[in-house]
Amino acid sequence: RVELLRPWGRWGLRATAITYLLLVIVAPLSAVLADGFGTGLAAFLRDVTSPVALSALKLTIFVAVVTTVINAVMGTLTAYALVRYDFPGRAVLNGIVDLPFAIPTLVTGVMLVVLYGPQRLVGQWLQSQGIEVIFATPGIVLAMLFVTYPFVVRTVQPVLIGAEVRQEEAAFSLGASKWTAFRRILLPTLAPALISGCLLSFARALGEFGSVVIVAGNIPNVTLTAPVHIYGQIESQNQQGASAMSTVLLALSFVLMLIIDTMQARRTVDRG
Repeated sequence: RVELLRPWGRWGLRATAITYLLLVIVAPLSAVLADGFGTGLAAFLRDVTSPVALSALKLTIFVAVVTTVINAVMGTLTAYALVRYDFPGRAVLNGIVDLPFAIPTLVTGVMLVVLYGPQRLVGQWLQSQGIEVIFATPGIVLAMLFVTYPFVVRTVQPVLIGAEVRQEEAAFSLGASKWTAFRRILLPTLAPALISGCLLSFARALGEFGSVVIVAGNIPNVTLTAPVHIYGQIESQNQQGASAMSTVLLALSFVLMLIIDTMQARRTVDRG
């Protein structure tokens, strides 16, 4: 009797998981897509190619690219320092890396304004040097760097932990510099994880809203990003315009996640 009930148990578990997936993810996605294309392709293109919308999308992609490049370098350096060096406070630093996951993004925006605001000491000094941070593109970059910092670190770190040190030591014994050993031996090993972390960082930056809405000033054609533009369209009762831009961001994020899943699957096969 137990044996007869087991197949039903398996199918019941699958049905529950699939139903939950459909209700929580697929249904909202389908609703946004249907609303974005509700009045046809021409209206959709008009909504996403208007001067304000196109400027917001370009700024978002540009800042996300800049953020990803910086994270690729600094995230890899951080992971390398945490894995390969023993120093006082390493455990504390390792814990601090995950703080952006726990801090609400609105709080991140407030922290940046408190530090770099035009009425603050640091902000005033930067302004005297001709550098605008808050209500300018650098502020958006700083906000995105803060919220996306852990992604590269946490994807590269496990690979570094499992990497063979003996090959690097052999390269050192043959006269190779640390940079040469890193570039020729370690970097190819880290490359798949590094690319995955960069894509995750880029995808997260594309959708960042909470911190950006505080620090950007949200000036159309200047500091207005795509997620904040979507919020503005909702406030203006233009739900279709918001859905159209949401569809574009969803498409970009989906492509990135598909690439990441493909790379992770290949890495799993290679390990096997």
